[in-house]
Amino acid sequence: MRHLLATVCAVFSLSSITGEAGAVPAEAAAGSIEAGIELVPVATKGLQSPLFLTHSADGSGQLFVVEQGGTVRVIDRGTLQDAPFLDLRDRVWTKGNEQGLLGLAFHPDHRTNGRIFVNYNRREDGATVVVEYRREGRSLEVSTDTERVLMVVPQPYLNHNGGMVAFGPDGFLYIGRGDGGSRGDPQNRAQNPQEWLGKILRIDVDGGRPYAIPPGNPFASGGGRAEIFALGIRNPWRFSFDRETGMLWLADVGQYKWEEIDLVVAGGNYGWRIMEGAHCYNPEEGCSPDGLTFPVAEYGHEHGRCSITGGYVYRGTAVPALRGTYLFGDYCSGELFALSASANRKHSTVPRVLMKTGLRISSFGEDEAGDVYLVDHKGGVYRMALPRSAGKP
Repeated sequence: MRHLLATVCAVFSLSSITGEAGAVPAEAAAGSIEAGIELVPVATKGLQSPLFLTHSADGSGQLFVVEQGGTVRVIDRGTLQDAPFLDLRDRVWTKGNEQGLLGLAFHPDHRTNGRIFVNYNRREDGATVVVEYRREGRSLEVSTDTERVLMVVPQPYLNHNGGMVAFGPDGFLYIGRGDGGSRGDPQNRAQNPQEWLGKILRIDVDGGRPYAIPPGNPFASGGGRAEIFALGIRNPWRFSFDRETGMLWLADVGQYKWEEIDLVVAGGNYGWRIMEGAHCYNPEEGCSPDGLTFPVAEYGHEHGRCSITGGYVYRGTAVPALRGTYLFGDYCSGELFALSASANRKHSTVPRVLMKTGLRISSFGEDEAGDVYLVDHKGGVYRMALPRSAGKP
């Protein structure tokens, strides 16, 4: 997102797929699923700058929406609750367009232990913190008195904060850290293994205080920060795990020309600032790709596109034709894209344009059943579904 994620970014080579599409609901663009997609409104009033949605995996069916200003709201049985589930407005810093309350993850055993993890910029200095809270039973309000700080990362600039936190299938907590900001990563932090910035981190929140280091982390035994899982990343706004294969899909916001999607593995170096997408950045020509992992897809800044918003590999039931497809969007153009999520991909693939939503797509979200939602930074949540007329004569 140009304003929320990284002032400038990039997108795959989609110049050959630029068919016009309608507003919500809209028919799929050429090459998309035949029946089209409808975005069903879930909440379109009462939300302020929402930027993430998730579930608690406890069978409640509740949805939890993160608001940038510092609150988490609950949608319970289709109704947005008035009282915040978690209210951090007195400690969250939102001076920059890319700062605020940025991430939320429920512990895999949340049903029994009530543990919740958030990522935000703290008010006193803008540093990024990862904090744990505890929920009592099925309460719809969490006390901030339960706060436990796990990690504090100073931010040298106002942008490129990353912000995503999510538990992987291995039970560890993964954390997205941007390169620290400005433009072009002037201190080359993303390539520096002694820096947390410009990385995907992985920690064990069950193994120690404040956390333990998973033994499979590439620098667990030395040579760099032990928390690092992968490096060479510019601004990992949203990433997700395929609930069927466990693969980690990352949408990394680009600089001036290219947005990229990466399949992230332990020890992978995804190129920034040497490369932007699959292209030399610093230096502009003659860069060495040795030891770098190229993106599985990229796109450029044509047709109003500017900033990639990562989504999910679709494993739901509402739109069967999308199963096994990675869904993502662009914050500026409002386009919804789909990319085949076939395993063992070796070469970059061009995604399909499913629809032009008219939304500022700040995030995607999954419910417990695997159905996918779009989050509109202007104040809405929408569920992906087939048009109600689909299949009717």
